[in-house]
Amino acid sequence: MGAGRAVVAGHDVLFRDGLALLLERAGYEVVGHAVAATDLTAAVRDRLPDVVVIDMGPPSAGSADHVNAAKVIRREFPEIGIMILASEAEEDALELLLSQGKGVGYRLKQEFVDVDEFLDTLRRITGGGPVVDAGLLRQFVTGRHDPLARLSGRERQVLAAMADGRSNSGIAERFFISEGTVEKHVRSILAKLDLDAGDDDHRRVLAVLRFLGAAGNIGESRRPSRPAGRRRDRASASGPGPLHSTVVSSR
Repeated sequence: MGAGRAVVAGHDVLFRDGLALLLERAGYEVVGHAVAATDLTAAVRDRLPDVVVIDMGPPSAGSADHVNAAKVIRREFPEIGIMILASEAEEDALELLLSQGKGVGYRLKQEFVDVDEFLDTLRRITGGGPVVDAGLLRQFVTGRHDPLARLSGRERQVLAAMADGRSNSGIAERFFISEGTVEKHVRSILAKLDLDAGDDDHRRVLAVLRFLGAAGNIGESRRPSRPAGRRRDRASASGPGPLHSTVVSSR
């Protein structure tokens, strides 16, 4: 059984065709290629892939059109995964993708350390997880005040564990508390951060963005350390590399 059906889009023909070849070798059936955003939406409507991979390119190449196409695809086909690859950070793209909920990803092309990491990210997106490059998060969240000032010490710990990719059950295991208590902490965190709109997964992503902005850097001291000998939560495994992508799980 193949890995799924894919549509590949982008203005750079060499990168687009190379990406299609890589996907085919990994077991994907590439059912469409697109250059313009209108071609992308038409290909998705006609072929109904499992995932769309978009090379944004520089803003001058019409990257905004591709982001708008991603929004249309998300609205019409919420079950289709969307991965956007960029060479530089664009706030509009990140804000737009975060607003769309599950099954979306935004990564810097140059931050992938190998093909396996790329394919693992693609699998997480097609599985419904939001995946955002840590470097993009650092550029996006630049608030000058501490957005976490209203949180209690335990709530900060829970939020830090969320940023580490832990599910509610993983957080409960980490702090030796019940999942019900974790859920209460999460609800309190979202309320105190004024994140009272949208689905739970989207709100958790936004909460993690606030945490990362306050922490300044991924992996600093605000993240809880993992006790020796305890297994790592599946949702937190992001693979090796200089930067890890963030996966937010509510389960």
